[in-house]
Amino acid sequence: MATTIPATHADLFEKPAFAHLATLMPDGSPQSTPVWVEFDGKFVSFNSALGRVKDKNVRRDPRVALSIADPANPYRYLEVRGRVVEITQKGTGEQIDRLSQKYLGKPKYPFGKPGEVRVSYKIAPEKFSAMG
Repeated sequence: MATTIPATHADLFEKPAFAHLATLMPDGSPQSTPVWVEFDGKFVSFNSALGRVKDKNVRRDPRVALSIADPANPYRYLEVRGRVVEITQKGTGEQIDRLSQKYLGKPKYPFGKPGEVRVSYKIAPEKFSAMG
């Protein structure tokens, strides 16, 4: 059951605010990592490289949670729980460049490695909580 991000906190996705993404390891323990995110009005998405821990985790178990705090007021935050509903390699270069502009102020992602395969993940929000 998808839900929508509250309008009162959707602006957090427009700011260069890192989200902390929680995935589940094979033994069920949590794994958390900071990620760059964007929101298209329906899905929250992030970009990573093929074969990283979060990539392996969401392919095995699509349940995730993320939190994003307002850089101007860390007591204002949004937590989103949902499932990764799409994993693709299409359009990932454009997405990581958009995110680079948002988070680094650089139009081209500067940290790519030779042979690295970028992957984009769409999260369908199912529950949220917000403060501030």
